[in-house]
Amino acid sequence: MDTQEQPQIYLTTPSDIDLDSFPALLGKVLESAPIACIRLDMASRDEDIVARAADALREVAHTHDVALVIRDHVLLAQRLGLDGVHLSDAARSVRDARKVLGADAIVGSFCGGTRHDGISAAEAGADYVAFGPVGTSDLGDGTQAEPELFQWWSQMVEVPVVAEGALDVTQMAALAPYTDFFGIGDEIWRTNDPAAALAGLIAAMG
Repeated sequence: MDTQEQPQIYLTTPSDIDLDSFPALLGKVLESAPIACIRLDMASRDEDIVARAADALREVAHTHDVALVIRDHVLLAQRLGLDGVHLSDAARSVRDARKVLGADAIVGSFCGGTRHDGISAAEAGADYVAFGPVGTSDLGDGTQAEPELFQWWSQMVEVPVVAEGALDVTQMAALAPYTDFFGIGDEIWRTNDPAAALAGLIAAMG
């Protein structure tokens, strides 16, 4: 995941995917705007369901030359030939994931709103660190990743940073100078026209 001056878009899939319709919908979104990476972020713990989704989305992603990573399932990422893994336990699994997947894989780390966890993940070899939610959310304990965290990170740490969680146009405009990627998921998938919703968010970056 290479960085550039304007933040890139990092898509997160819905937690539940209809394989009869979502791959085509994803393809339309990938055709509508430049996408840096896709994260398969399913709630299911059924290995067969997750693997079938990964197979379907890998084909779409790679057709558009977009990397596909999966949340937490390191062994599935290896077995299915995915591009990497997104770890949700801050720095705790970064080194182990790197050992399994190798130097060329993407290993990302979600660190909530905690500077210490982000630094630990970066030092452990994460390719990127994600902080969030940026907006108001009832998920977890409700703690938000404050703008000051992204400002500090952009000045002090070279490892790319992802801003994600309950984003809106105001937050994207404010954080665009300080983040490398915006993690976009439900913000577009819950709308009737995800490609149009994404275009609106991208426009907010200025």
